[in-house]
Amino acid sequence: MFKHYLCIVVCIEKDFAMKIKDAIHQKKPFRNEYHEVAVNLIYTLNWLNDQMSRMFRPYGLTMKQYNVLRILQGAGQPLSTSVIRERLLDKMSDTSRIVDRLYKKGLVARDTCPNDKRLVDVYLSEQGKEILEKMCELEGELDLLLSEINREEAKQLSQLLDKIRK
Repeated sequence: MFKHYLCIVVCIEKDFAMKIKDAIHQKKPFRNEYHEVAVNLIYTLNWLNDQMSRMFRPYGLTMKQYNVLRILQGAGQPLSTSVIRERLLDKMSDTSRIVDRLYKKGLVARDTCPNDKRLVDVYLSEQGKEILEKMCELEGELDLLLSEINREEAKQLSQLLDKIRK
């Protein structure tokens, strides 16, 4: 059902895609192109976050929790919370609190680091692996969120975003 809803939303938005000034009801012109792109990036990020949050909600996960699970999955080995923090998309996240919530849900396990008793190693539990496997079905829906641009445009946009952060 959610897939059909998403398709309807994406299809409607394709027909009614509006410029950022219209989306935020901007009456005066932007100060310059850089101001416009900054506002557009923030607006688009928030839109994307909202869409993804809706997708993760049926799994009982937030985007930050999902990010931690994917980091652990990609690492393929236990990681300390400090290493997880370095790899997070949102550097302002409270990693310990996110890991605690995932632990309470049974999605991660924790062990004291054998090399440094002050550190805790975090890794995916079997239940965490299972939920990520189930969430693989979301990959197509996530791609749909960006389907207004083709692969070449996506590559170019990614390169431009990388260039901004230099």
